[in-house]
Parts: sequence; C-alpha cells; structure tokens
Amino acid sequence: MTRELVYGRRPVREAVRGPRGVLELYASERALGRETWLHDQASPRVQIATERELAERAGTRDHQGVVAVCEPFRYADGYELASGAQPLLVCLDGVTDPHNLGAVCRSAEGAGATGVVLPANRSARVTPAVCRASAGAVEHLPVAVVLNLARFVADVKGPELWAYAAVAEASTLLWEADFQGGVLVVLGAEGKGIRPLVRRQCGVHEGWRRGLMPTVQSRAGGVSHDRAVHASCTEGRNAGGAVGATRPLVAVTGRIYR
Repeated sequence: MTRELVYGRRPVREAVRGPRGVLELYASERALGRETWLHDQASPRVQIATERELAERAGTRDHQGVVAVCEPFRYADGYELASGAQPLLVCLDGVTDPHNLGAVCRSAEGAGATGVVLPANRSARVTPAVCRASAGAVEHLPVAVVLNLARFVADVKGPELWAYAAVAEASTLLWEADFQGGVLVVLGAEGKGIRPLVRRQCGVHEGWRRGLMPTVQSRAGGVSHDRAVHASCTEGRNAGGAVGATRPLVAVTGRIYR
C-alpha cells in the first residue's frame, strides 16, 4: 500500500482526527512532553525518535518533532462537490506553489468552503509540504482534481451555481459582489492570473441576473487569495445582506490553527 508522510504538530494532529488512517507515528521526547494529545494515542503507538531521525524521515527539519506515516490522501469528485446544496467551491488555476495551495486550503476550510478544485495539469497537489502549510486543514477539506478546469466550470455553472473570476481589472469590487447561493470562485496562478479560456467560463449569463459583473477584484498571490476566499465564504453570504452593500470583512470563526 502506498504511504504518505505528514509532519508538523498541527498537521499530524489533524491527520489523526481526520478520515485517513495514520499507520505510524513518531515523536521526539520534547514533542511528547509538550503535545499532550500524543499521550492519548493508543493506535498507532507513538514511537520515540531523535530530531535527526525525524528530519531524515520527513526530508526536512520543519517537522516540529512529530512525523506520521499515513494512508494516501483521498481526492474528492469535483462534480459531486458542485452538486451539493449551495456549494462554495474555490478553484485554483495553475497554482503550483505548495505553500500557496496550503494557505488557500487553510483559509477555505476555516471560512467554511465546501471544497477546493484543482486542474490535473500545471497545479500543485496535496503533498507533505501542502499539509504543513495548511496546518492540517486538508485533512478536513474535500480537494478534487479535474482533467480540464475550463470544461469543469462550464459544466457546473448555472442559475444555482455562479462562477466568479478574481481579476485585478474587474469593475465589481470584492466586497460588493453578491455571493448568495451556490458560488464557484476561480483564483489564478502566482504572477500569471487566470488563463483566458478558464476566465471566459466565469460569467453571469444574461437572464440570470442583470447588472452584476461576473468578476471580483483581486490580485494573484497568497494574501489576495486569502481575501477572496474569506470574502466569498463570509462577506456576501451573510444573511440579510443586500446585493452590492459594502460590509466589513467577517473574521474567520472556524478551527484555529497555529
């Protein structure tokens, strides 16, 4: 059976709490003394290892004294995610940096998104580095991979699921967009933005709603990704908010990561 590594205190703890199985668990004596949750692990049994041994296993010194060997990460089905009741999907077009992917997953899970969708090509996948950057959020957030992101957006968008693209030159500001109902937000790659073919699929067709531009304003990059995710998950989906009303960003109230 294929095995995958997860390292870091919070990522490993969330892997233990999550759906995939943890097969082996290693910790330093220092981590075992600080992380009380490790003492509650009956299966698998925690094995003591030195900092050097943990670094060799993880392939990095950024393990914080805890390393786990887990079952492979199980990807979700993008079309099943889109068919849910009022889904909030974050689609990443060509985001190849694992730290950016992890940061977006962390923000998306904490803000209540129902899933993240990645294209099969030119995109980062869920790796140990992504798990670490997400602080374990990927263990609780469905992540799907689709063969063609532009085709996926074209297939799932409709009156019950609007597709938005985060672009810098949009005439509708991020906090002015109406994110009520089912929403799919596409965020672009670092420095490149959203590819034209994908971007063309992000729009509100005439007859669905007039006067609302199909794009929200944002720049590519980790910080702007976070703002777009938080706004779409909280800003426009607050009950009682009028279309186009300007409201302050809502703080994330989900799981706290360190």
